[in-house]
Amino acid sequence: MAHTITVDRARGKAGDGRWTPLRVAVILICFLLNAIDGMDIVIMSYIAPLLKSSWQLGPEALGVVFSTSLAGMAVGGLFIAPLADRFGRRPLIVALLTLITASMLLSSRVQNVTELVILRAIIGMAVGAFLASVSTIAAEYAPPGQQGMIVAGTIAGYPLGAVLTGLVVAHALPVHGWRAMLAGAGFVSLAILPLVVVLLPESIDYLKRVQPKDALARLNRLLGRLGETALPSLPPRMASNRISPAAIFRDGRLAGTLCLWIAVIMGFMTFYFLVSWITQLSVQSGLAVENAIYAGALFNLGGFVGTFVIGGIAIRIGLQRATFAAMLCGAVVVAAFGYLSVTLAVTLGLAFLAGFTTNGGFNSFYALAAALYPSEIRSTGIGWAMGIGRIGAVIGPMLGGVLIGQGLGLPALLAVFAIPLLIAGIAALFVRGRNPA
Repeated sequence: MAHTITVDRARGKAGDGRWTPLRVAVILICFLLNAIDGMDIVIMSYIAPLLKSSWQLGPEALGVVFSTSLAGMAVGGLFIAPLADRFGRRPLIVALLTLITASMLLSSRVQNVTELVILRAIIGMAVGAFLASVSTIAAEYAPPGQQGMIVAGTIAGYPLGAVLTGLVVAHALPVHGWRAMLAGAGFVSLAILPLVVVLLPESIDYLKRVQPKDALARLNRLLGRLGETALPSLPPRMASNRISPAAIFRDGRLAGTLCLWIAVIMGFMTFYFLVSWITQLSVQSGLAVENAIYAGALFNLGGFVGTFVIGGIAIRIGLQRATFAAMLCGAVVVAAFGYLSVTLAVTLGLAFLAGFTTNGGFNSFYALAAALYPSEIRSTGIGWAMGIGRIGAVIGPMLGGVLIGQGLGLPALLAVFAIPLLIAGIAALFVRGRNPA
């Protein structure tokens, strides 16, 4: 979900468009890494009912557990991700995936909420830190002219990973318990780690721009595997001066940036409330735990499908209108969830539609940001928008826990969280940039 699309840098670096083995390997690895993100972040919502009963947690404490990893993602995206520009994207991804793996395995052995919260914060920081690098590498190694489609496809690994996790947990949780689910997620990451170490190359942009030791030899080996001609020498070293975050407000972008931030904060607030609480709320509606987990899985499946469908609609009617329409429909669906979720079929159908509109529509914010900012500050603009937006991601689950703890009924609760979607949709209409996406 918090992914930076930097297509401009990738143009002209991917050869003649042939799908070489290196290209295929890189795209698949990036897809798997996004799927792991979906698994690690969303798994807490699937195991929440058993965790709640096992430790006798109140909704407020459960809300803190949900929000901790999201707060960590904000910290990682804003303060750890920039290390990739200094040390390389590949080393950062490998180091952070190792940290995620260890933290997930340790999470299965925690003895209290404090230990779990600390590990969830570490996982969130690691996930938030390497998302931008994963999307950037996917764009660089995609065939020319297909960067946008390829990056969208790898981003779709996030909801798909969440879906597959839900299907597995629904069957295994009643038998093996929540600790085994967290351990299983850690072992999945452990199984992927060697593939990343062996198959994931360094960013071509990093080798050309930073020029670390043996950069020319490493670069030419990669170019050969992409079917490109070797370079006789490295290009002139690019200036290392950092772009000031203040640049995202200049040249008439102040209003657009503020509206983008409002839209992302509001969208994140409801989206992550639903991601975190949909399983528990479905249980409150009367569903068995395994059926409630299926509702969570269908929510994420809806996001996977909605990402592509709403993206296609945006091509026809424009990004602003498509995003507004998706958020408006999402508000209606979320509000209806509180009133109509009386049977299994209706609950599952509404869960799918909620994911389709809220998650699928939210991914349009990345494209809106790309259109708002010129290439030289696009990564900064998108990164700050998603980092600031995590304020909403943290508030949403915690606010939900507080309102549930105060005894607010399901219809009123979901009506409250429909309002931020309306605000997000209206704000999206005013995010108008002068630059092509």
